[in-house]
Amino acid sequence: MNSTPFIKMHGLGNDFVVIDARRHGIELNEARAQAISDRRMGVGCDQLIVIEPAKNRMADAFMRIRNADGGEVEACGNGARCVADLLMKESGRGHVVIETVVGLLDAEAAGDGLVTIDMGLARLDWREIPLAKPMDTLHLEVGLGPLADGVGVNIGNPHAVFFVADAESIDIAALGPVLERHPLFPERANIEVASLLGANKLRMRVWERGVGITRACGTGACASLVAAARRKLTGREGEIVLDGGSLEVEWLPDDHVRMTGPVAISFAGELLG
Repeated sequence: MNSTPFIKMHGLGNDFVVIDARRHGIELNEARAQAISDRRMGVGCDQLIVIEPAKNRMADAFMRIRNADGGEVEACGNGARCVADLLMKESGRGHVVIETVVGLLDAEAAGDGLVTIDMGLARLDWREIPLAKPMDTLHLEVGLGPLADGVGVNIGNPHAVFFVADAESIDIAALGPVLERHPLFPERANIEVASLLGANKLRMRVWERGVGITRACGTGACASLVAAARRKLTGREGEIVLDGGSLEVEWLPDDHVRMTGPVAISFAGELLG
């Protein structure tokens, strides 16, 4: 029987099955990705990540991402930090470049088990989110129940951030899946609810497109900081408190977004068949 090694990793509880396919490829369709991600019948994860040979000569490796529903997606901040940590330990270097379907990501060791990654430009135009029609992305014309007047941000993938008085009080399990599939979002959207805890400190909860509620979302944390800065609720850097812990996010003057947070290995195993 054939077997495929994997490593189970997580960033603040946002967990991944990571497969290194640089030497030996893996046949991975939507159904198999769903089966591996299933928490009862498979290994279980929020995202399945496959490390492939880089196509761009500037990159150390290519990262392919599938959500738990089996669909391929463009970006995953916590997953990128995990892959960067593996590549840095493998190479003995403190800096690596990861190639994704939306571009190159620079990552570096930040000490004490932390990894910093440049998630690229925060894209704010309605075409870049994308939205189904022209609209001011600082005031999205979409809402449900207590959620209204959201902010649209693309951090390699689409996000709608809704600011509320108390993020803990929002039933995101009920509201998230409806808003994710709202006709305004032709590629669906990740849905965040955020509230201000103090100067440059946000509490954020997330419904991830194609996954559901997760303990952390790196791109969602980045989107929330950018949205808060655009609304002048915070400055251009701050702490984002998620269910699984905190990430530090900085929206640089060149509009790139840098995120710093921990990574961890849970266990290693083999997929059979």
